[in-house]
Amino acid sequence: MSAVLKIRSLNKSFGGIKATDDLTLSVEQGELHAIIGPNGAGKTTLISQLSGMQTPDSGAIRFRGRDITRMAAHKRAHLGITRSFQITSLIMQMSVLDNIALAVQAGEGHSFRFVRAARRVAALRDRAMALLERVGLADKADFPTVALSHGEHRHMEIAIALASNAELMLLDEPMAGLGTEESAQMVELLRGIKGQQSILLIEHDMDAVFALADRISVLVYGHIIATGTPGEIRSNEAVQHAYLGEE
Repeated sequence: MSAVLKIRSLNKSFGGIKATDDLTLSVEQGELHAIIGPNGAGKTTLISQLSGMQTPDSGAIRFRGRDITRMAAHKRAHLGITRSFQITSLIMQMSVLDNIALAVQAGEGHSFRFVRAARRVAALRDRAMALLERVGLADKADFPTVALSHGEHRHMEIAIALASNAELMLLDEPMAGLGTEESAQMVELLRGIKGQQSILLIEHDMDAVFALADRISVLVYGHIIATGTPGEIRSNEAVQHAYLGEE
């Protein structure tokens, strides 16, 4: 495999606090790479730097061999990086189908048109319906988005991420706020996507992480203390002491 994302010696400080500290990792083509760590470990700051919302103090971020360290967020999106779940992108008063049709329209590079136009274009509508089928929401295409559950909103956000045709998906705690059954449904959804896109997953749900990840990196005080397969991470004494033992 070849790395789609390479991060080298990334540093970001806020005052005297190092949010990322000489952080180095890679995401291979088609892998699901999970980042775990206690609260305050720097996970959100890392995602913000990868998506272009924050600029590192030093270090380098390369995507498909291209240096994107100081590239604007919208330009990273055009290159094929999408971030989900930090801020919802759903328009609650629109229908489920209209939300996804707009995402398909944007993902295919069309200039913005009103949603009615997006929905009336057969190719956009058909692609939107195919995405809703993929995330298990085709039967609710005509529902107002506000009528869906929190878990269903998460599934919609996965559909929007897929609509962008991104090569790398940055998923920020997709299980947050989900019940047991909804979390299990999200695990199955992400399992079906694995291998088709490269995924960097930030998640507190350890059952989900160990069920899904090809590799796991453990972040503590902004620094990666270990990277390995789920089995290697479970048996790593430093990880047990720093994080897993607290769970």
